[in-house]
Amino acid sequence: MAGVYLLFPIPRLDFKSIFLIFSVLFGLMLFFYKSVSDSSFQYWWWFLGGFFLRLILLFSTPTWSDDYARFLWDGEMVGLAENPYLETPNEWMVSNPELESPYLNSLLDAMNSPDYFSVYPPINQLLFWLGSLGGESNLKGAIVTLRAILLLGEILVFWLLLGLLKKHQKKIKLVILYWFNPLVIFEITGNLHFEGLVLMALLFALWFLSKEHAGAFGGFWSLAVGIKILPLMLIPSIIFNEKIRKSKRFWLGAAFVFGLAFFPLLFQNSWQNLLESLRLYQGKFEFNASVYFLLREVGYWIKGYNMIATLTKILSVITFIGIVWISWRKRWESTVQLAELWVLVYLLYLMLQPVVHPWYLIPVLGLSMLTRIRSVLVWSFTVILSYHAYSQPEYSESPMLLWIEYSLVAIALAWDWKNGALPLKTKKI
Repeated sequence: MAGVYLLFPIPRLDFKSIFLIFSVLFGLMLFFYKSVSDSSFQYWWWFLGGFFLRLILLFSTPTWSDDYARFLWDGEMVGLAENPYLETPNEWMVSNPELESPYLNSLLDAMNSPDYFSVYPPINQLLFWLGSLGGESNLKGAIVTLRAILLLGEILVFWLLLGLLKKHQKKIKLVILYWFNPLVIFEITGNLHFEGLVLMALLFALWFLSKEHAGAFGGFWSLAVGIKILPLMLIPSIIFNEKIRKSKRFWLGAAFVFGLAFFPLLFQNSWQNLLESLRLYQGKFEFNASVYFLLREVGYWIKGYNMIATLTKILSVITFIGIVWISWRKRWESTVQLAELWVLVYLLYLMLQPVVHPWYLIPVLGLSMLTRIRSVLVWSFTVILSYHAYSQPEYSESPMLLWIEYSLVAIALAWDWKNGALPLKTKKI
């Protein structure tokens, strides 16, 4: 608990302290995992331990990310009956001077995207509104409300993971590698990122699939899409299973939840501004990338300038083709095989993206606990090196640290491949 208490108040500018304490906490997590046997694993005590680690952060203000300011701004817009997709925050302040308040000004000052339309789907907007409602124009109260929502999701993730591990005869102590992972604790409970809820929805989907409830499986997969959109890339992995593809219940469940999640975007053509922001994000920003940065250097050598607009399009096409090919090649027959396929899809996507924030790893980290793939766990440690950029002028990244991060990930992937944890063809069961 002392490590969690010490680490989170450290500003992200102090990378040396962050890396040191994060490494110690990660090492302690591995020690916990190694020190307990599966037969003696008393999950209630471990659950309470991880829960109290998160509870320490309940009243803290995020220090490693300022995304919460945009979350609460969008929540305030919904509370004011304003459409958060129609105007950027700066535009809204200019056109609505009579609604200006010290609270809104504080959110605007803390925001990193005041000139961009919101990129968060309607389900997120609902959650942001709940945070705003709980705060009543008080920053601390709004943060605590959002954190309580995410903490509830984390509790469900713990029990879903435990249940799936038990059901599929995996080592139940594997839950330690998620529940006590410092990346998970700081990025979800600490920095208020919603990838934990995405993982929750995907685990619910797998749980209902294991129970042969195709409608609920489809509904919770759509819920994951409604929270972050990204799980939409999992659709090829689903439709290449003949049984699910022909299941009316799956499509009805998926379509019902998908419709509820996205129908608000039809009002006032909100979907257009959402797509515009997503395109800008995809074609303008770069952070902690691997393959993309290598190709960018080749582009500098050939063209003499940053070819980000072209490279992102090329990599998007390669990603799509790769996902379809892997999904076709590795057609699953069981819940665990589907989880394994989802991990492969996420890994392919993340390795080819120009932006890989640390919290992007959380859904695939949780899913990987159901498989023999351990390279994601290695990445959940090495990704902390990306925080070095925030300690530098203009957030410049260190090529050396990028090489270290991804070299270790590559070694871990090679190890998984050698041990048969990354097969591209599913064995018959």
